[in-house]
Amino acid sequence: MSKVKITIGGINKKAGSSKEYKTGSWRTMKPEVDIEKCIQCLKCFDYCPDGAVKKIEDGIEIDLDYCKGCGICERECPVDAIVMLEEEK
Repeated sequence: MSKVKITIGGINKKAGSSKEYKTGSWRTMKPEVDIEKCIQCLKCFDYCPDGAVKKIEDGIEIDLDYCKGCGICERECPVDAIVMLEEEK
C-alpha cells in the first residue's frame, strides 16, 4: 500500500490573480444604475462582495465582467437607484 499525498487548501502563487477570472458570465440578473437618483453614498461599493462597483466622477458604475448579479447593491441602495434586470444572453 503506497501513501498518497493529499494537498489541503490552495496556494495563490501570485497576488491579484482573481482579476484573471471574469465571473460576470455567471449571473442571470444584472444591476442597472439610475445616475439621476444616485446620491453617491457608496453603500453599494461597501457591500459588493465582488468589488464590481466603481466610483466615477458623476456616481458609480458596475464592472459587469466581475458582477455575479447577487443583488446586494440593489438591496442596500437607500434611494432605489439600482434595479436588477434579467440578463439578456
